[in-house]
Amino acid sequence: MNRQERRAWLEGFGEPPVTGSAIETAEQELNLGWRGDRPVRLIREDALGEGYAIRVSPEAVTLRGGESGLLYGAWELLKKQALGESVTDIDCQPRYALRMLNCWDNMDGSVERGYAGRSLWFEGSRFSYDPDRIRFLGRLLASCGVNVLCVNNVNVHEPAQGLIDEWLPEVSAFAALLRPFGVRLMLSVDFSQPLRRDLETADPLDERVRAWWRERADRVWEAVPDLAGFLVKADSENRPGPFAYGRDHAEGANMLAEAVAPHGGVLVWRAFVYNCKQDWRDSGTDRPKSAWETYKPLDGHFADNVILQVKYGPFDFQVREPLSPLLLGMPDTRLALEMQLAQEYTGQQIDLFAMPGLFREMLDAAGPERIMAWAAVSNLGRDENWFGHPFAGLNLYAFGRYGWDAGADPERVTAEWAALTYPRLPQNQREILCGLLNRSRSVYERYTATLGLCWMITPNTHYGPSPDGYEYQAWGTYHRASRDAVGIDRTSRGNGYTLQYPPELTRLYDDLATCPDELLLFFHRLPYDYVMRDGRTLIQRIYDDHFDGCAEAERMAETIASLSLPEKDLAEAVERARLQAQNAREWRDVVNSFFYRFSGAEDAHGRPLYI
Repeated sequence: MNRQERRAWLEGFGEPPVTGSAIETAEQELNLGWRGDRPVRLIREDALGEGYAIRVSPEAVTLRGGESGLLYGAWELLKKQALGESVTDIDCQPRYALRMLNCWDNMDGSVERGYAGRSLWFEGSRFSYDPDRIRFLGRLLASCGVNVLCVNNVNVHEPAQGLIDEWLPEVSAFAALLRPFGVRLMLSVDFSQPLRRDLETADPLDERVRAWWRERADRVWEAVPDLAGFLVKADSENRPGPFAYGRDHAEGANMLAEAVAPHGGVLVWRAFVYNCKQDWRDSGTDRPKSAWETYKPLDGHFADNVILQVKYGPFDFQVREPLSPLLLGMPDTRLALEMQLAQEYTGQQIDLFAMPGLFREMLDAAGPERIMAWAAVSNLGRDENWFGHPFAGLNLYAFGRYGWDAGADPERVTAEWAALTYPRLPQNQREILCGLLNRSRSVYERYTATLGLCWMITPNTHYGPSPDGYEYQAWGTYHRASRDAVGIDRTSRGNGYTLQYPPELTRLYDDLATCPDELLLFFHRLPYDYVMRDGRTLIQRIYDDHFDGCAEAERMAETIASLSLPEKDLAEAVERARLQAQNAREWRDVVNSFFYRFSGAEDAHGRPLYI
C-alpha cells in the first residue's frame, strides 16, 4: 500500500492521516477498532506481490504483502469488519494475475453497449473527467480486486488512434490517478494503424510494419511505464486484421507481441471472429463453429506474451450458451475467459440479471486451471450510481471476487455484496433482496430465451423481443423455426459442432436423454410435440416458461417496492422493475404468439395467445 492510498484509506475509515516520517517506515501500526482494540500492523513484503498474508495473535493482526498486496489485504480486513466476521489467519493470492475490465468507451463520450450513462473519462474527442471521481473509481476497483482497466473501445476509431501517439501525455496523467490503487491501464489498438498514419501497408510480416510498432511501443511505455499491454480486435465485424495480407492470426498477434515484450507488456488478442456477412439461405455456415475453425489450428503458435481472449460462449454473450469449445481445446495457448458485465443481451441494466452463478458456472466448465486471465466488458458509466441499476454493482463485485477465488459460492458472493452495499437494510429484507438477485438470471431466461434459444431479440438495440429479427440478416441464423420444428441440429449427426468438444461432452450434448434442458434447442432441432423429461410437450414448456417468467418479474417489482432502501436507490430500482415487468409481458406475448402461429397448439391452461 503506497503513501497516497494509505492516507486515503485511513481518512475514508475515520482514522487520522499518517504524516511525516512514520509513513515511510517498513512497518505501520493502525487501529481498526476490532473488539479488544487489537492494532493492525502493515508490513511490506514484496515477495508476496499482489498476494497477502494475515496473521492473528492476541496482541495484533499482522498484514504482510507487496505494495498492492497490502492494499488488497486491507480491503479484506475492512470487508470482514463491515460484515461482522472474525479475522483468522489467511494466505491469499489472486487466482488470475490479469483481472481486466474492457471499457468500450469512445472519445466522443459515448459508450458502445453502455447502459450507465456516458464515459467517465472521455468527452468531446478528448480526455475529460473529474479527477476525484477517477480516484474513487480506482478505490472501487481495488476494493473488488480488479487490476487492469482497458480504457478505450475495441472498435478503435479516430481520434482514439492518437492514444498511442499525440494523446500520450493525457494517457500518462490518467494512469497516474489510478496507479495508487494498483490499477494499470491497457489500450485497445487498431491493427491497421501503420497504414492509417505512416505506411502503405499493415502487413505483420513486413519489417517496416514491425519496426513501426516497436518504435510506437517504446514511446508508449516511456510515457506509461507500467502499461499492462495492448488489446486487439482484428478481422471481426469489419475491423482490419492480418487476413487482408494473407496472414493468420498468430502471425498478426506475434508481431505486436514482439513490440511490447521488451517492456513486459502482454498482447491480448480477441478470438471473436466470424462471418458477419452470411447469407441467411446458407444453412451450412454456423456461427458457433467459427472461432474453433479459425484458432484451433494455431494452438501452440502464439508467442508467450500473447493472451487469446475468448468469450465464454460460442455466440456473443447470449442469455444461455454452452462454454466455448476453444476454452477446452487449446492447451498450448494462454487463454483469457471473457465475460460481459454490461448487460447487452441480458436486460441492459434495466432488467435484473445477477451474474455470480454465471461466473461460477463458466469457470467450473472451463476448469479454472486452464485459464490464465479473467476479463469482462465493463458496466460502468457516468450515472451517479455508476451502474444505471443500483443492483448492477453486484456484477462488478462478483467479477472481482471470482478473479481471486474461482470456487466462490455464488449465493455467498451475493450476500456479501448486499451486506456491504446496504448495511442498514434489515436482515430479513436483505435476505429477500438476495433471493431476488439469486433468482433473477432464471427469471430473465424464462421470459426471453428458454431452452437455449438465442438471438430472438430486437436487432441493433438488443432490447425487447423480435423472434425473427436476426433470422434473415447477415449476422447468422439462429433458430430456423418452422411449422414443424425449431432449433438447429448441432450434434455429430447434424452440422458437427458438438465434435469440437471433448468426447464426454460430445456424448452429453448429442444425446437427448442427457442434454441439459436449458441447452436443448441450442443443440437439437425438435418438433413442437416432442415430450420433455417432465412429461410436457416442447411447445407447452415454451409457453409455461414465458408465462411463469413474466409472472415472477411482476412479483419481483412488487417486492422491490416494499424494501427499505435508500431513497434514490429505491426510486431507481422501482422504476427499472416497472420497466422490466413491462418488458417481460412483451417478451411473453410476442414469443408465445410467434410459436402459436407456427405450431397451432393451444396453451394447456387456456392463457391468452394471439394470432
